[in-house]
Amino acid sequence: MKRIAIIDVGSNSARLVIMEVHSSTACNLVYNQKDPLRLALKTDKKGYLTEEAFAATTLCMKNFAAMCRLYHVDETIAVATAAMRNAPNGAKLAKAVSQASGINLEIISGKTEASLSYLGVINTIDVKDAVVFDLGGASTEVILVRDRKLVESVSLPIGCVNLTKNFKLNNVVDPDALNQMRRAISQQVQKAPWIAGCGLPLVGVGGTARSIGKIEQKRAKYFTSKLHNYQFALQDFKEWYKTLPGTTLATRRRIPGLSNDRADVIIAGASIIKALADRSKARKMIISGCGLREGLFSQYLHQHTSKPLITPDILDTARENMIHLYSPDEEHCRLVARYALQLFDGWQSLHKLDPKKWKPLVETAGLLHDIGITINYYNHTRHSGYLIENGKLFGLNHLDVVYTAILAAWHHGMNRGYLRNKPYRKLIPEADLKRLSNGALLLALAECLDYTQTETIESIEPALVNGNAVLTLTTSRTPSVELQMLQGMTKWFRKNFGCSLTVVVKEQQN
Repeated sequence: MKRIAIIDVGSNSARLVIMEVHSSTACNLVYNQKDPLRLALKTDKKGYLTEEAFAATTLCMKNFAAMCRLYHVDETIAVATAAMRNAPNGAKLAKAVSQASGINLEIISGKTEASLSYLGVINTIDVKDAVVFDLGGASTEVILVRDRKLVESVSLPIGCVNLTKNFKLNNVVDPDALNQMRRAISQQVQKAPWIAGCGLPLVGVGGTARSIGKIEQKRAKYFTSKLHNYQFALQDFKEWYKTLPGTTLATRRRIPGLSNDRADVIIAGASIIKALADRSKARKMIISGCGLREGLFSQYLHQHTSKPLITPDILDTARENMIHLYSPDEEHCRLVARYALQLFDGWQSLHKLDPKKWKPLVETAGLLHDIGITINYYNHTRHSGYLIENGKLFGLNHLDVVYTAILAAWHHGMNRGYLRNKPYRKLIPEADLKRLSNGALLLALAECLDYTQTETIESIEPALVNGNAVLTLTTSRTPSVELQMLQGMTKWFRKNFGCSLTVVVKEQQN
């Protein structure tokens, strides 16, 4: 096991994350710290970083170094972006920081920053074509993604902090200053001609994008506070943006979902997003909670393990990570998932679940159905549901994650009590509750087929004969425990599918 620290010294804030990499290459976050440095504000008239900037950054990095020691970090990767990149004395600050903290701080180019943000997004959000933007304190990286590949990128010298400072937008916004800022943003956005009218969704990275997402979630009374992969119509954002420039700082601090440390820079940041939306003709925005730091970590894993730089299958990568972290018996879980898919295909006319939507959910629930044992064997089905619902299951939308959690939570039997007091209960129609019960039944049957976790059954063949379900098992010996467990499923089977289940055993002679 190794611990890797990733440090990102941005123009608005500095962040430290510590990732744990297990021998199985499974990864999990064990520490996160943020320091609102606001380096983009700590410059003089000539653009030099001030003594205050030097003192604050040095203290911050010394504190980060102390936390790395406490967490027994094996390797540290630290980068600085626009504020230090643009300042004539940025390299001097990087050297001072390294001498004071022992951390080697690398100032990266705008192109590199864009590439890392792209990696953070493309490995965690299932989007094929998009305009990705990373909106920071002093720069905005804009990336065109086609067929999951980075096609074009540009780093624009505009961010929420330097625009707020340059156009004096802190409290009541002067209309002339606002118009000047909008013209300045428009000029910069024209440096990305390849997004004009493309109509692709915007994928937003950075604190401003996350703030916009939080505001939208509060307005929509969204059922979860998860931000990563949260999607909404840009028209909704544009409607409330109209009133934003006319608000005072005190009013902005009362906007639900907007944190106090973003209230002073939100007008500038939101104006950049509005310009990108208008220029691209995008209709939808997706919030990414992953960006540069996750890109750096992806790069590290690619260089030090067999993991590809760009994962070919986001969902498969995410659930493999979860199964390595939590599953007590990986082979059993993989077998249950395989059996569940075979039952799904063989009895399609019984359960009537749309394969495109439900097969990935059933397979994922099968792979992760037992991870709750990590918490407690008793009620582990509920614990599995909890871990799925709250884990980093990239590759599924938020409601599909919920459906997967319910499938796992019900694999010992449908239990509506699991949904009691859940904020998403009102979003699940009765028809989907029936579908969930059907999917959970397939999963329950699959678990019965390897109940002893000994792989006694060599193969299965589900079929329909004269309107009734037949399940043929090929085995080298009588799977008495599995047969007993299958017998306990007959009542649920008849209730859901309206027919009987006959199990036929074919014993192979050794």
